[in-house]
Amino acid sequence: MSPNSSNQSQQSEQVEKIYLPRTSESENLKKIRHTASHVMAMAVQKLFPKAQVTIGPWIENGFYYDFDNPEPFSENDLKAIKKEMAKIINRKLAVIREEVSREEAERRIQEIKEPYKLEILADIKNEPITIYHLGNEWWDLCAGPHLENTSELNPKAIELESVAGAYWRGDETKAQLQRIYATAWESPEQLAEYKRRKEEALRRDHRKLGKELGLFIFSDLVGPGLPLWTPKGTLLRSTLEDFLKQEQIKRGYLSVVTPHIARVDLFKTSGHWQKYKEDMFPLMADDQEAAAQEQGFVMKPMNCPFHIQIYKSELRSYRELPMRLAEFGTVYRYEQSGELGGLTRVRGFTVDDSHLFVTPEQLDSEFLSVVDLILSVFNKLQLKNFKARLSFRDPASDKYIGSDEVWDKAEGAIRRAVETLGMEHFEGIGEAAFYGPKLDFIFSDALDREWQLGTVQVDYNLPERFELEYVAEDGVRKRPVMIHRAPFGSLERLIGILIEEYAGDFPLWLAPVQARLLPVGDTQLDFAKDVVTKMRALGIRAEVDTSGDRLGKQIRNAEKEKIPVMAVVGAKEVETNTLSIRTRASGELGVIPVDEVVDKMKDAIAKFENF
Repeated sequence: MSPNSSNQSQQSEQVEKIYLPRTSESENLKKIRHTASHVMAMAVQKLFPKAQVTIGPWIENGFYYDFDNPEPFSENDLKAIKKEMAKIINRKLAVIREEVSREEAERRIQEIKEPYKLEILADIKNEPITIYHLGNEWWDLCAGPHLENTSELNPKAIELESVAGAYWRGDETKAQLQRIYATAWESPEQLAEYKRRKEEALRRDHRKLGKELGLFIFSDLVGPGLPLWTPKGTLLRSTLEDFLKQEQIKRGYLSVVTPHIARVDLFKTSGHWQKYKEDMFPLMADDQEAAAQEQGFVMKPMNCPFHIQIYKSELRSYRELPMRLAEFGTVYRYEQSGELGGLTRVRGFTVDDSHLFVTPEQLDSEFLSVVDLILSVFNKLQLKNFKARLSFRDPASDKYIGSDEVWDKAEGAIRRAVETLGMEHFEGIGEAAFYGPKLDFIFSDALDREWQLGTVQVDYNLPERFELEYVAEDGVRKRPVMIHRAPFGSLERLIGILIEEYAGDFPLWLAPVQARLLPVGDTQLDFAKDVVTKMRALGIRAEVDTSGDRLGKQIRNAEKEKIPVMAVVGAKEVETNTLSIRTRASGELGVIPVDEVVDKMKDAIAKFENF
């Protein structure tokens, strides 16, 4: 490492120490962002008198405001708005909270001719109505909280980021509005760190890197949210699948394959049709009468009802339990187009699904074994920054099935597991699946964004709904308990996260192309191809650069494609049966005999290490 790169690394570490709380974690940030949003709206209406305001809530990294304005806002408009905001802030206007009756609020809104505010007022159920004023010049309906004076805002800690279209009430049949996204922080240093992370996120964006690395594409003819995997992307998927399958074989899992569609009756029995219908693709019925009676086929949103049918195909003995059925099963969710995002939110995705059928006595030990598998997977993937969420039901909600008794038992099993493991955890009330509570693993990536990856769920309800049984040791038929688990969560989301976490620079064992041989000239091609054949025979994913480009360009291309091991092949290497090795992890390693390179690569891949 050069002195310059060392200094850059130290500076990066210093920058990373700046903590950026989410709005939900900081009451002060809530006040700052609520107040900044009102200042922005006031500035907009000063500069654009015909603009009408609608809603302006905080979001986790900032805030936005939706405006109905005759003309679209431009980049220059954003600059002018920010400049006007600075003037308002520097005027040190008091932020005044006022309580008024509904009738008075309605009178004032009609007086200033703001129809959107009337709709907002109609949705406010509690009284009195609260209004926040900036001095005596501007006001809006708001529940707060706010700062006491605009001077408490720092203009140098505010940034107007972008303009986007948004429908009023999220309804595309209603007026199209303009949404200004912005952010506000406690200090300019926090804003600078936020902007740095945004730039880093762009550099790591899996959609951009996926295209550059040739891993996947999307096609308008195929449809949004339906990725197409290229040969290299398929190699990446296959490597992850094979890795988990081998881990599962060691732990007694049995592989199964199930269809992509099924009769809707299957999901009526499971409860998915009643509780999850809006997220499923529409029913495929033979005719209108069948559609009216809700008879036909649907694309599966879950794999569990299929695995249940395999379990139920025979009467099981306690001697067969635990039974662990596993499948990389593709499921389909009818996500709204506005919610889709690269690989992290798609309409068709593959779940590393498994369903364990266990006796009640086996539940705790099997649950712990599943958690051990998930932690082992995370370790191999170098995912270390995660926390455990106990996703329990909200007793006030009616979205769940089953009795209080079985929910208490299931939640108790999860709580015992994390306490036994001494695992750091927190509770997420209302995050449970409709049929059972979950232990979810929430991963924080290199940019401090959170993603849900692995999950384990305890389920007493589906065995009851499908009337599952096993013959116990005393000859009595009893209900098994189900454990649903997915260490990856979904292959698509996991790969999107890994691309961004590694910045496309995959570890050796996972890289779609692990080694590329770079012949200096055509006379070295045959030797290079023979070496690649030998590597491939031993399971190493290798290829030859046959472009005919100069060596410098071959090296630059391999670096750009983030190939872990590059091997230069010149006349001397052919003569001595060696390779001149250059790696991304360790730089130049010099000239090494071919057999030694192959052995070292095999050993490093097997140990999940770099060359």
